[in-house]
Amino acid sequence: MGNAAEGTPESREKQARVGLEVFWNIADKWDLTPGQQQTLLGVGESTFHQWRQSPPRELSRDTLERLSHIFGIYKDLHLLFREEENADSWIRRPNKNPLFGGRPALDLMLTGEVSNLLMVRRHLDTQLEGWA
Repeated sequence: MGNAAEGTPESREKQARVGLEVFWNIADKWDLTPGQQQTLLGVGESTFHQWRQSPPRELSRDTLERLSHIFGIYKDLHLLFREEENADSWIRRPNKNPLFGGRPALDLMLTGEVSNLLMVRRHLDTQLEGWA
């Protein structure tokens, strides 16, 4: 999603607006609760509700990184699964891969750590590489 310090104020504001719009759409498809959305975005309740009403003028580097990983996870899932329902429900299904220990990927994603979002994304990227 780029560096938060790059671009004009207008481009950073557009980036924040569009990035959050895409996130809200993914959150709807993944059936995430407001609390889960807050955790994935790495923000508190008041910031979350403020953003739902009106996007901020720019997003922090941390938030941009989180969004980048979430968008990558979403994209990878839709490349791996033909049916949209299977792609969108994957994060909630128990997973036999040792990375997840039989639990859904969403559990790992909801630890609040950016590194865990990255791990899920890398896992999916690796699955896609096996198809190439």
